Amino acid sequence: MKELLMTAKENGLFLLTCLGIFLGLVLVARLAQWGLCKNKKTLSPARKVSFVAMLSAIAALLMYIEIPLPFAPPFYQIDLSEVPVLICTFYLGPVSGIVCEFLKILLKLVLKGTSTAFVGDFANFAVGCALVLPASIVYHIRKTKQNAILGLAVGTLVMTVFGSLFNAVYLLPKFAQLYGMPLDAIVGMGTQINGSITSVSTLVLFAVVPFNLLKGLVVSVLTMLLYKRVERLLKIA
Repeated sequence: MKELLMTAKENGLFLLTCLGIFLGLVLVARLAQWGLCKNKKTLSPARKVSFVAMLSAIAALLMYIEIPLPFAPPFYQIDLSEVPVLICTFYLGPVSGIVCEFLKILLKLVLKGTSTAFVGDFANFAVGCALVLPASIVYHIRKTKQNAILGLAVGTLVMTVFGSLFNAVYLLPKFAQLYGMPLDAIVGMGTQINGSITSVSTLVLFAVVPFNLLKGLVVSVLTMLLYKRVERLLKIA
């Protein structure tokens, strides 16, 4: 009974942390959209909701396609779900981007469930927002191709720094706790791939950092290639 109560408490605290971060991100996005973003889209609420829902659904489906990496443990796999989210946030603003990221994860959980005690799903949301939010803010200050590239570069840098620190300080220990796997065992999965990985810090340095940099680069290139084409379709939809 005591163990059950302890597990319930840990899960409750984790859910509160997730909720707090989500609300904080929405607040930051709302302030950014109100104070910094120019030339906001004057779309009806119904059209905004339909666009966010459509792009969230596409992003959730893209989460099914996971690309393993030779330098990282198998639970670090690249998916392309951030591309529709970036298109959404470039077109509609930071708040829509955060909501799209959240709905993507929610749809994925409904369709596929979780295999990481929800920690991986939370990580995908939080780290994804670290890319989407800065990229959106920079782009909406002045909507030019140069600003889009700059925003994606800033977003990739922020995602890499934040994602690496967040993994080291919170996500990896929390995954070990909720999944019931010793942290040393998680590090050991990295050691099997790269002998230089011997601790949480080296796991982050040699696996998480290049993972985030590569993911940021790939989704940024795809977003630049697709955004204007998709934007034209959204305008006539």
